[in-house]
Amino acid sequence: MGKHRSILITAGPTHEAIDAVRYVANRSSGRMGVAIAEAARDAGWNVTLLLGPGCAPPRDGVTVRDFVSTADLAKLLDRMFCDCDVLIMAAAVADFRPAEPAKGKIPRSQERLVVEMDRTPDLVARCASAKKPHQFVVGFALEDPQDLQRRAHEKLRRKGLDALVANPLDTMGAETVNGFLCTADGQTLTPSGKKNKDGTLSKVAFARWLIEWVGERVSKTGKG
Repeated sequence: MGKHRSILITAGPTHEAIDAVRYVANRSSGRMGVAIAEAARDAGWNVTLLLGPGCAPPRDGVTVRDFVSTADLAKLLDRMFCDCDVLIMAAAVADFRPAEPAKGKIPRSQERLVVEMDRTPDLVARCASAKKPHQFVVGFALEDPQDLQRRAHEKLRRKGLDALVANPLDTMGAETVNGFLCTADGQTLTPSGKKNKDGTLSKVAFARWLIEWVGERVSKTGKG
């Protein structure tokens, strides 16, 4: 389905500097995004992976570009999004970053440290607002299980996405995933495949299912 088409995937955390040594981050391992990149490669897509710090890259067949901060990722997306057919935004991008990182190392002698934070730009929403008619954009949401369904559909509409993968909080850093996919036309889809006793799928199996669905969807709609 994806042969000769280009797919841009983001994966991993961002590191937002507090000073020259310390940073604010999250527990994302990048495994989900890397698994998606490998599944897309195996399905015949031309794959570019934007990979956050501390994440193990795919072995081969995928073009990798590294980023550290939200600002770094924003620059890569500004340069590369316009040339892709599909964007899958699996990176765990920081919602906030220190407003004014210190130039040196903040001394430990301080009794208390207060860090003022600024909101970061919504990168996937920015891409979705600029997409061309043929482009297809998939976002990710990580939420408390009790709010997952409602917030996933809210985010999908608010950000202007074609589809959104919704995961409960315990997905971050885990080997398995227990998510679902919601689409702009109102569908809620659960992945197929052999599941574990607790109802989860391996991230590799989920990635293969997602890429198969994306390939079929863009072929039917003429996107991608």
